[in-house]
Amino acid sequence: MQDIFDKAKEVQTAIDAESPANSEALEAFRIQYLGAKGLLKSLMAEMGKVPNERKRDYGQLMNSLKQAAEAKYQSLKEAFEEKEQSAGALAIDLSAPGEPVPLGARHPVAVTMNRIIDIFARMGFSVADGPEIEDDWHNFTAMNTPEDHPARDMQDTFYLVDAPGMLLRTHTSPVQARVMKSRKPPIRIIAPGRVYRNETISTRSHCQFHQVEGLYVDEGVSFADLKQTLYYFAQEMFGATKIRLRPSFFPFTEPSAEMDIWLGTDTEKDYRLTKGTGWLEILGCGMVDPDVLEMCGIDSKKYSGFAFGMGIERQALRLYEIGDIRLLFENDVRFLKQFRSAM
Repeated sequence: MQDIFDKAKEVQTAIDAESPANSEALEAFRIQYLGAKGLLKSLMAEMGKVPNERKRDYGQLMNSLKQAAEAKYQSLKEAFEEKEQSAGALAIDLSAPGEPVPLGARHPVAVTMNRIIDIFARMGFSVADGPEIEDDWHNFTAMNTPEDHPARDMQDTFYLVDAPGMLLRTHTSPVQARVMKSRKPPIRIIAPGRVYRNETISTRSHCQFHQVEGLYVDEGVSFADLKQTLYYFAQEMFGATKIRLRPSFFPFTEPSAEMDIWLGTDTEKDYRLTKGTGWLEILGCGMVDPDVLEMCGIDSKKYSGFAFGMGIERQALRLYEIGDIRLLFENDVRFLKQFRSAM
């Protein structure tokens, strides 16, 4: 019986005397004393040989041995880890240059959109937003678009199969309708955002693009106000000194016009862009049709207004002299990084 106690005391002496010099020696210490087949496990297995009146003493001795071994192991482990971390930190050359972090850039369409917003903000226009999934009334009916208008065709419009009467908006004009229904004049807003049309067979070669439309409704708004507003925009955006307005047709404006800016024909590029005329079309506009005002709950006898709309990609092509619209959608980093300075 005394042999078991003597063996336990010998183990305690050995634990106190052990001095592992590194992490590998410490792991050997753990296996030898605390492992599943270690000395402490084997001593615990001897409990059955201890007389009942001495089991308590033996159990206390085992617990003290285990606590001593675990405490020694933990303290040495922390000491070795701290030493290794310090050695690793000293190995870092703090004078070496850091890893370069590549800078991103805003997309040219986003840069152009922000520039347009900034110009109209200086004229008192606020930004309005609306859902990209629209209902037929806001997208077409409120814009005075007849039931038999080609734009309602599946060839141009993406309708939702599981939601009858819902579609992906084909322009940002529905935002104008929502604003006119929810606010009283004066109204002066622009509505930039994504729009969707089934135009995969056209030169765009994609179904999503960006528009910004503007609306001004108040008492006494005239075509002269529209012309001067757009002239200021053309000057600020392109430095254009001359504009012209050509008669056109849009269901939601009357009279309607297309606006061109003067590029001239001095260079071969300008000659090609303008097809020899010197004029480049940039947007459509007109006075808001009285029927549109009435459908949105605005008294057309008291109020009048003008509206305009433009494709942002078209403005980006002209602003940065980009020769191919497909470059805006291919996500080629070599192309996009050129706009880093335009952020």
